Amino acid sequence: MANVVKKRNWAFVLYPESAPVNWREILTETGLQCCVSPLHDKDFDEGGNSEGLKKPHYHVILHYSGPTSFNVVKKLTDSLCQPRPIPLEQVKGYYRYLTHKDNPEKYQYDENDITYINGFSLVDFCELSRSEILSIKKTIHNLIRENNFVEYAALMDFLADNLLWTEYEVASNHTLFFDRLLTSRRHSIDTSSNLSIDSVTGEVID
Repeated sequence: MANVVKKRNWAFVLYPESAPVNWREILTETGLQCCVSPLHDKDFDEGGNSEGLKKPHYHVILHYSGPTSFNVVKKLTDSLCQPRPIPLEQVKGYYRYLTHKDNPEKYQYDENDITYINGFSLVDFCELSRSEILSIKKTIHNLIRENNFVEYAALMDFLADNLLWTEYEVASNHTLFFDRLLTSRRHSIDTSSNLSIDSVTGEVID
């Protein structure tokens, strides 16, 4: 029976219209590692017509430090006025569903809009594939360009300050690649312009 199931990882659907206004703060205060999907506001019912739009909702993953019973998790979802939770056999597949990554017939949500609470990181639950690592490296590369980083420490501080733990893990496992990239950017700036570098933040000063 569902009420005797014990799992470390659970998921539930959250409808903002019925949730407390401060539901994110409530999740944060539990201390649980949580992962929240982008707002699913473009999902259709089986009919697929514009009048069949589902109610806007989020998908939430909860990670407990040890096996936790259905009744314990349900107390949390009940406190948020949300449907009953479901146990997860593995996190990666459900994580990919947060954006419909494996469902091309459904609306594709932006992975950058996923929210991580209390240090949730996908790398804690599964080994990233080569294509996923490449995608994350591209994201980090764009962050370097957007923020004009030229120091590895500045990049890592930025990722940590913004709780981008998956990106932090990939950047820390590819130190040589990113250090060479940042060093190359720094040398390029030194030789092609009069821009200076902030010694504290590692950012380019216009």
